[in-house]
Amino acid sequence: MSAPAVVSPAVKAAPRITGLSTRLITVPLRRSWGVEAPENHVIVTELQTDDGGAGHGFSWTPTIGPQAVKALLDYDVAPFIAGLPAQPEAVWDALWKRLHEAGGGGLTTIAMAGVDLALWDLQARRAGTSVTGLLGQRQESAEVYGSGVNLHYTLEELVAQAERWVAAGHRAVKIKVGKPDIREDAERVAAVRSVLGPDRKLMIDANQRWDLPTTLRALDVLAPYGLEWLEEPIRADDLWAYRRLRKHSPVPIALGENLHTIYRFRDFIDAEAVDIIQPNIIRVGGITPFRRIVELARTNSIKVMPHLLPELSGQLALTLAEPTLVEDVEDASFEQLGILSGPAPVRFSNSRVILTDQPGLGFRFAGPAPE
Repeated sequence: MSAPAVVSPAVKAAPRITGLSTRLITVPLRRSWGVEAPENHVIVTELQTDDGGAGHGFSWTPTIGPQAVKALLDYDVAPFIAGLPAQPEAVWDALWKRLHEAGGGGLTTIAMAGVDLALWDLQARRAGTSVTGLLGQRQESAEVYGSGVNLHYTLEELVAQAERWVAAGHRAVKIKVGKPDIREDAERVAAVRSVLGPDRKLMIDANQRWDLPTTLRALDVLAPYGLEWLEEPIRADDLWAYRRLRKHSPVPIALGENLHTIYRFRDFIDAEAVDIIQPNIIRVGGITPFRRIVELARTNSIKVMPHLLPELSGQLALTLAEPTLVEDVEDASFEQLGILSGPAPVRFSNSRVILTDQPGLGFRFAGPAPE
């Protein structure tokens, strides 16, 4: 007869989740991202445990579904996680199985991020450190690149933005392309390259505006401007087209902000359809799946560049084994939008991001506590 399994005291003592509350913040952008995205939505989450602990997190969406995310958290997620041990990876896996019927990614994973971030925040606070410290800080700082949602800018406005990036010390910047006439894109890319000079990195993002033939024609015109990468030119789900594009593109292909699961990242990597992946930590479901996606990329020698949310991406960038670039859309951080009630968890200086030594994730959002 085999001996009974031994359960460590730490596992026995793990606190259990007793509640999850949420609150929706909608904030106008200081620099509009166009008529389709004039604001951002943050779903603030607070998780309670049976020993009196609390973890603070959030979900996020720039346009679609903030009320749906909040409803999913309130009516489906909160009752299910009540009573579970407050352990991020175990809760994430259980919740993934529970919610998969409602969709393998998108609103489901965005909602899951609100729980996952709160659990990591809770664990780090219990350990008396930041989430970066808990996961293991590997980089003292990370490079920040200037980014803009600027396709609707006039040429003069775009040039002025590029000049601000140069003045701020950025060594890499990204602009939007996808005008109806490729000659206008070429004029805008040429103007920005002129401001940057030959030594700074220039990336372009077409935000799924093209098909494969259009992308190949655009590359013939734009590649001579010395591009670091071309981001998401084709509909994000079109693996067939990306596989063919990468075979013929003179510019590295970046994508991933609209891939929501490790399985889709695996599909694109296995198909040799991508050079750089850009997981959005919220859209993939939080820190737990983000770390798994990073390891998948590393084993396949694929670069990782986190998408948006610099105050969150910056913290995770400092835990990566290899240096990465952190995207900072002009005037769009939570601190710049005025929705934090305390100091930000990171600081940006000289085109680098460093920690400010806040406990946990370091986010405290302005306004009343989640309901």
